[in-house]
Amino acid sequence: MKKIMFALIVSVLGGSSMYAQSSSDQLHIGVKAGANYSNMYDSQNKEYSADGKIGFAAGAFVSIPIGTFLGIQPEVLFSQKGFKATSSVLGNDVSLTRTTSYIDVPIFLAVKPTEMLTILVGPQYSFLMKQKDVFSNPITNITTTDDFNTDNIRKNTLCLVGGLDINLNNIVIGARAGWDLFNNNGDGTSTTPRYKNVWAQATVGIRL
Repeated sequence: MKKIMFALIVSVLGGSSMYAQSSSDQLHIGVKAGANYSNMYDSQNKEYSADGKIGFAAGAFVSIPIGTFLGIQPEVLFSQKGFKATSSVLGNDVSLTRTTSYIDVPIFLAVKPTEMLTILVGPQYSFLMKQKDVFSNPITNITTTDDFNTDNIRKNTLCLVGGLDINLNNIVIGARAGWDLFNNNGDGTSTTPRYKNVWAQATVGIRL
C-alpha cells in the first residue's frame, strides 16, 4: 500500500512538473486592459507639483520563451497618461487637467521563478498621438485638443518600465511602474511646462 501511495505521489508531482515546464516553454499571445494612475515630475524644478489622474490602458502582448525561467515579452498598448494642476490667478483658482494619449511599446526581459509569477523589466518606446487640456476657472471651462506636427513637443520618447505578472491559467493579472527618460518639450521651444511622465499601471489579461 505504501509503495502504491508513493508511486501515485511521484506520478502527480512529475505530471505537475511536466505541465509547468511545458507551459513555461510555450509561446503565448494575449490581450489585456486596465488603468494607469499617472503624474508628472520635473527633475530640475522641485517646487513644481501636480496631482495624479486615472487613464485607460489596453493592448496585446506576446510571451516568447528563451528557456524554462527566461523569456522576452514585447507589448503594444494604447495608454492614457497626464496630470491635474491647480494655481491662483488674480485671486481666482484655476486648474489644468491634461490627458495625453500614447502608443506604448515595452520590450521586457521576463524572469519566471515559478509558473505563477513573471518578473518583467525593460525599455519602452512611447509615441504621443494626442494631448487634451481642460482649463477651468470660476467662470468657464476651455478644452483644447492637439495633434502635434512640430518638434516643440517630444512625440517620441524612451521610458524605463518594471513590474510583474501573476499567471492564473489563462488569466494574467499585471502590475507595472514606469517613468520617462526625457522631458516632454522636444527642442525646448514649447511654452508648455517641462516635465516627465511617471505612472503605475494595473491590467487584467487573457492568454489566447
